[in-house]
Amino acid sequence: MSNLKKIDQLFPDIKLLENASLADYTNTDTGGPADWLAFPTSVEQVQQLVDYAQQIALPLTVIGNASNLIVSDQGIAGLVIILTAMNRIEIQENRITAQAGAPIIAVSEAACKARLTGLEFAAGIPGSVGGAVFMNAGAYGGETKDVIVSATVMTREGVIETLTNEQLEFGYRHSSVQDRQDIILSAQFDLATGDYDTIRNQMDDLNARRAAKQPLEWPSCGSVFKRPTGYFAGKLIHDAGLQGYTSGGAQVSKKHAGFIINVGGGTATDYVDVIHHVQHEVSRQFGVQLETEVRVIGRQ
Repeated sequence: MSNLKKIDQLFPDIKLLENASLADYTNTDTGGPADWLAFPTSVEQVQQLVDYAQQIALPLTVIGNASNLIVSDQGIAGLVIILTAMNRIEIQENRITAQAGAPIIAVSEAACKARLTGLEFAAGIPGSVGGAVFMNAGAYGGETKDVIVSATVMTREGVIETLTNEQLEFGYRHSSVQDRQDIILSAQFDLATGDYDTIRNQMDDLNARRAAKQPLEWPSCGSVFKRPTGYFAGKLIHDAGLQGYTSGGAQVSKKHAGFIINVGGGTATDYVDVIHHVQHEVSRQFGVQLETEVRVIGRQ
């Protein structure tokens, strides 16, 4: 911690919070403190922080909207960078360039206003652009890989690179960034010209379907489990009789079995306990191993 004590003095232009609760920044309303929490507003500031962390071997974690994360109750050691202040969206003809911290919903809305089609599937996804690229976010038959041209990333050594769609090696809820541990700075999407009313109606329809089926009124980390081959995670959990199962303040949603919601006072430990119970029961009853889509990070 001695190396950390002076970090706010070294970077006076960057918003830095010491011993800040991450529960204030996660969609589950859970998570312990970060030793230091930084909110850079530019690529240059990200580079300064990454270079500093590299120089003193400081643990570094980078997150966006934290919509598909569970942060440990013990928090995260070292420096946590939150990219939500880097949220610029630019449109040139059929190409949208969006910084990593921009909500993917906002990018979808910008595309609609510009009469560009292809991002309708993202109209209700609560994550950031960086998160969407990191995990190849998708919904209702569309995926990030379908529309992204490239992503600008920074390596943990502070080198900026551009990765093409092919280099991103997209798979189901996977990209090469997960393996490389790069920091996503921005992404470029190529869309097609479309009819505004058609695009708007499709987005409204998807959002209505989402609201009807998902427990959007509760804090949650979104869809918890990946879709197992040949099955639907939500149906398996429902058929196992697990809807409503509660540990502490975390509960398998009665509205959608694929979601775990915070019904009040829930902790990250509660979430993890529910996940493990669901995995155990689905395996015991149906012989299917559920893999998590959500990531659990931080001190264990």
